[in-house]
Amino acid sequence: MVGKVLAYIRERRLIQPGDRIITAVSGGADSVALLRVLIELRPELAIGISVAHFNHKIRGPEAESDEEFVRALTRQLELEFHSGSGDVPAYAREQKMSLEAAARELRQQWFAGLIRQSRGDRIATAHTLDDQAETVLMRVFRGAGSRGLAGIAPWQKEKSLVRPMLCVARSEVEAWLKSLGQPWREDSTNRDLHHTRNRIRHELLPALQRNYNPAIRQTLADLAEIARAEEDYWNTTTADLAARLIRAGKPSRSGRSGATADSVLAVELSALLSLPLALQRRLLRSIAERLGAALEFTHIHELLEFAQQKKPGKTLELPGGLAATRTLRELQISRRPHAPAARDYCYLLSVPGEVSIPELGLGLRAQLVSPADALSRYNSAHYQLLDRASLAPELKVRNWRAGDRYFPAHTRYPKKVKELLQPGRVGHELLPQERACWPVIESAGEIVWMRGFPVPRAFAAKSGEAVLIEELTTNGAGL
Repeated sequence: MVGKVLAYIRERRLIQPGDRIITAVSGGADSVALLRVLIELRPELAIGISVAHFNHKIRGPEAESDEEFVRALTRQLELEFHSGSGDVPAYAREQKMSLEAAARELRQQWFAGLIRQSRGDRIATAHTLDDQAETVLMRVFRGAGSRGLAGIAPWQKEKSLVRPMLCVARSEVEAWLKSLGQPWREDSTNRDLHHTRNRIRHELLPALQRNYNPAIRQTLADLAEIARAEEDYWNTTTADLAARLIRAGKPSRSGRSGATADSVLAVELSALLSLPLALQRRLLRSIAERLGAALEFTHIHELLEFAQQKKPGKTLELPGGLAATRTLRELQISRRPHAPAARDYCYLLSVPGEVSIPELGLGLRAQLVSPADALSRYNSAHYQLLDRASLAPELKVRNWRAGDRYFPAHTRYPKKVKELLQPGRVGHELLPQERACWPVIESAGEIVWMRGFPVPRAFAAKSGEAVLIEELTTNGAGL
């Protein structure tokens, strides 16, 4: 099995000499096997290895035992250990998603943080051939096209994520671990047939193997491989086509594009409708993705029907904030109008010190406060007090950006700043410009203060020297 994984890594160039591999280990058979395989291949691949374990807070004491098992295994193997956790059930309720999707999102957010912190170069996860087969079937049931049939990718560059075990079956993994005398943990939720994946794993796939195809798992994995190769080809073809046919800017009366605008993309109707149907769909999906939206099959079908109408001047509203307009010669797709984007800002704030923020018409002061004053004079319900020892000597004051997360003391997990600024969260309705300029303070890459919200528990003032964050009017007076 080790040789098979090595060949798979080399064939797909998943790992390069000198890479520091953060190995995601849950304690289950697949991830324990991945760790043991990478250790055996460490001299040949010339890599560094560390272990990462994420506690999903789903199974109570069982999850704590999993973490202790992984921690002990890591200690036995003399490797660096990274641990993280997240309240998956609460996050799933908040985001209105399944437990599986919530667990994956929180876990991948944490992995991304490890990469940003330079703890390693790539994350290795232990998805197997069985996981691939299950994923393909799940996507078939949801009506996937070839993109969905491509299943789990061996390498996701944008996430620094590699999956070296996609070439081996779960039965191979367990047999190999038994031959080593290596124990592993069993996740009781993997037997819960309320979950679609578990029903596919324990009921459907065995029935398909028994009654239709003894090699069904390998067949489905091969299907994913074929679909992925074809997707790579079609993506290249579509990109070349898009470069020739998609134009930026509103169309002029002659049919040529006017002033370029990245919020408006147009394609000539005669060129679009002369393409094979598959390329028509892919080209329209490409336009939507360039405008920041993902359209499903039904929306693409609706858009094509709209393009074929004879009457110009009508508008079709689409998901993701898009709208389509048909002119005599072109199909124009645009982002629906919104307030102009505010200019990003970033200023340094010394501790102690103060800074002016012209974009907001106010300033911020970081004032050192003695432990006694922090407890007696400054009620934390009205003042933002940070622990001096937890902060960098110099802070960054900036407006929030897409993707930012903040962990207010009253919440159980970090929240997107975008969600915290929804109506009703800050005491009054924010104008678009005010919302875009909303200030945060960053220390060593982490947001430690956000206007109008409690500071994170990890950075809240304790028994030592505190830092009082105070808002100032433009004349320097406290608000």
